[in-house]
Parts: sequence; structure tokens; C-alpha cells
Amino acid sequence: MLQSSGFNSVAFFGDPHGNFGPVRNALRARPPKWSFFLGDFDLDRPMDVELAGLTEGGSDVHFIHGNHDADRESWHDFVFESSLAGRNISGRVVEIDGVKIAGLGGVFHADVWHPQDGNGVAKFARRDDFIAANTRKIWRGGLPLRHRSTIFPEDFNELAACEADILITHEAPSSHRYGHAVIDDLAEVLGAKVIVHGHLHQDYTATLPNGINVISLAKAGALLTSFEELLST
Repeated sequence: MLQSSGFNSVAFFGDPHGNFGPVRNALRARPPKWSFFLGDFDLDRPMDVELAGLTEGGSDVHFIHGNHDADRESWHDFVFESSLAGRNISGRVVEIDGVKIAGLGGVFHADVWHPQDGNGVAKFARRDDFIAANTRKIWRGGLPLRHRSTIFPEDFNELAACEADILITHEAPSSHRYGHAVIDDLAEVLGAKVIVHGHLHQDYTATLPNGINVISLAKAGALLTSFEELLST
């Protein structure tokens, strides 16, 4: 677990994959005022039940989804149909204590859009376009289950019109060998100073060529910090 030296008013939790030990550890001290999860919950019960200790302790929970949150119907439903589903900030920006946090959940899939495939040209820019071209793959009246975690260009376009201090993502920027420079570009357009990401289960920090700092969290990792400390580095 990464631990800051300042007051721990905000917590970022790496992909739990069913391990919520770091959450329990955070609760043993002083519950963070705000909590952000980076996806891949692998839940065996609804998210609101799993995270009740945080919410009942006064922590304001937000999250983005990961690719595994669309692997199984139960995992999907425990995230997207829980009473915390509205706290998914993927594709939007929330302002907390004067700090703007943008979210980008999910991953790239080559049959929709992959920045390193086909010169980065998307096969489908919008979800509606994919649905119209794949009517036999409809699930619950919309996208197939697998693509409920897919990043579409429309997600980038919506965020590009916003401003944010921090960008949280499931996919990695170019600081990781399996990362994507388009996330660097998105963060720069947003005006973000920091990217916090999960997905690749590595604990590291880096600085992108454009000067944006990157923090990656390990599997079931946690960063306990404050917005002031996070944005001052």
C-alpha cells in the first residue's frame, strides 16, 4: 500500500478483484472523506453492500468500471445495478472540495477501437452505431455484455469538452509499456495535473512527456493521500 505523509482525506483503490482488505485497513484508521475505485471489482454481492463500511463511515464513494466488471452478468449487475451505480464517473467530471476529477472506465477493444490497431481509426465511434450494426448481439436491449466495458471515441469527445485537475482511468497512459498515448492527450486537453490508473496491477509513479504525473496502483492496492498533496507534486 502506498501511504502519504499528509492527512488522508482521499483514498484511491486499485483493482480489488474481490480483495477488499485495503478498504478494511483504511477503515481501521480514519475513514477517508472521499474514496475512488479504479474498476475490476469482481463482486460476489452488490457494491453498496460490499462498501457499506465506507459509506456508513461517512466516505463519499465514486468509481469507474473495469473490463472484468463486464465479464459475468453477476459482476455487471453488482456494479451497474447497485444503489451506488450513479457514482460511476466514467465519461464525466465531478467537483469535490474545489477539485475536478474526470473518469474514464473500461478498456479498448479492437472490434470497436484500439489506438494501436488500424492506425488508431475506430470501427465504431458511438455505441448507437455499434448496436445498429450488430443487432444480433444485443443484450438487454443494448450493447453486448462484453462491450459494456468498452471505451468508445464518444467517451473521449465528451470528456474533451470538460476541464479536470485529476483524471482517473482503468487503462494506462503511455507511461506503461502497455499504455496508450491517447490517454496522455486526453489528460492534457482536460488540463489535468495527475492521472491515477489501475488495470495493469503495477505500483509505480512516472511523469509523462507533457509533464503530467502518473500514479499506478497495484492489484488491491491503495493510495491514501489528500488532494493538496496529490496536486502539489
